[in-house]
Amino acid sequence: MWDLLIINPMVNTLLFIYSVIGNFGIAIIIFTILIRLITHPLTVSQMKSTQAMQEMQKSKEWQEIQKKYKDDKQKLSQEQMRLYQEMGINPFGSCLPLLIQFPIIIGLYQAIIRALATTPFQLLDLSKHLYSFINAAEIIPLNNHFLWMDLSQPERLPVFGIGIPVLAIVVVITTYLQQKLMTPPAQPGDQTAQMSQMMNIYMPLFIGYISFTLASGLALYFVTSNVVGILQYAAMGKLNWQNLFSFSSKSTLQKSAGKKK
Repeated sequence: MWDLLIINPMVNTLLFIYSVIGNFGIAIIIFTILIRLITHPLTVSQMKSTQAMQEMQKSKEWQEIQKKYKDDKQKLSQEQMRLYQEMGINPFGSCLPLLIQFPIIIGLYQAIIRALATTPFQLLDLSKHLYSFINAAEIIPLNNHFLWMDLSQPERLPVFGIGIPVLAIVVVITTYLQQKLMTPPAQPGDQTAQMSQMMNIYMPLFIGYISFTLASGLALYFVTSNVVGILQYAAMGKLNWQNLFSFSSKSTLQKSAGKKK
C-alpha cells in the first residue's frame, strides 16, 4: 500500500519531469512546487487556524480567564479548550502541515534513492515501480549532479579542504524563518502557543540534521518547500514579521521588569 500510494507516484513523477527537463535537481524543485500546490488547501487551513487562535488570544474573554485562573493551570487549560471548541479552533491545526510532510519526506527520500539506481539489483527494484509510460532505457542512469552536489549523497561544499554543509545550514535557516513568520507569538499562560514556539526551535534543528546526514536531493526539497511556503503566505498577506523579534522583545520586557523590582 505504501509503494502504491506514495513511492510509485513520486518515482514516476520525478522521472517524468526529469525526462522533460533533463536535470534531476530541477526535477526535484518542480516536484516540490507541485507538492506545495497540491497541499495548498492545508496551508490555507493552517492560516485560518492560526488567525483564529490569534483572535482568541486578543479577546477580552480570554484575557479575563487568564487573570481569573492565573494560579490554577488545570482550570486555565480547561477554559482554554472550551474556548477552542466554541470558536471552532483546532489547537494543532498549525502543526498539521508539518505532520503531513513526514510521509512525503520519507517517500521522497526513498523515491530519490530508487530513481538514482546504478547497480543491477537497484535497476531491477526500480523497474517494479515504473508506470508503462516511463521509458527507463532512455533516461537511466540519471545524471545525479546539480550545481556542486551529488544528489544521492549528503551535500558538502569543499572550502580549503573542508566540507561545509551549506545546504543543511540553509535548510535550518529557511525552516526557522518559515515557522516564525507563520506562527503567532506565544501569550502568557497559552500552553498550545508556547508548544508551537518550542517547535520553532527543535524542528529546524531536526530537519537540518536530516539534511546533513541524508541525500542532498532531500535537502534541496526542504529548501524549495520552505521558500515556496513563505511565498505562499506572503501572497496571502499573512506573514507575521513581528514574530521574528518575539524572543528579543520578550527578554527586553523581562529585563525591564527586573529593573523595576
